[in-house]
Amino acid sequence: MHTELITRFYTAFQKQDWQTMNACYHPEATFYDPAFRNLNSKEVRAMWHMLCLNAKDFSLSFTDVTANETTGRCRWEATYTFSKTNRKVVNKIDAAFEFKDGLFLKHRDSFDLWRWSRQALGLSGILLGWSGFVQNKVNANARKSLARFIAEHPQYN
Repeated sequence: MHTELITRFYTAFQKQDWQTMNACYHPEATFYDPAFRNLNSKEVRAMWHMLCLNAKDFSLSFTDVTANETTGRCRWEATYTFSKTNRKVVNKIDAAFEFKDGLFLKHRDSFDLWRWSRQALGLSGILLGWSGFVQNKVNANARKSLARFIAEHPQYN
């Protein structure tokens, strides 16, 4: 049952179908990744909506979908052009899930933020992407973009 939920989510993501993606989340859902830390249910839905609308040269693949009654995992890889720098990024991500009522309750994506920053930011990412300063700046910029998106889309207020 839960492997089908994970598969439905990433199949929708491949199509940039944020509505179907958002329907996979429980009303009490939380999300965490190195760029978008500690999102609540409304924020995670807004994030996927924003990322799908802004995706440029986007493709996604996923593998190793496993799940039991309470937890699940998969690996996914997104390839896209990072809009702020127009640089190509290939991000390899491990996803972990906890379920409630047949939906995602907790979703945690893990990836190497330094690897991502080297691709997305270029020289500054290569030289400083490992530092807490740059990683916190990436998080602050992601949060700022999400806050602006939420302000422009009243369904998330």
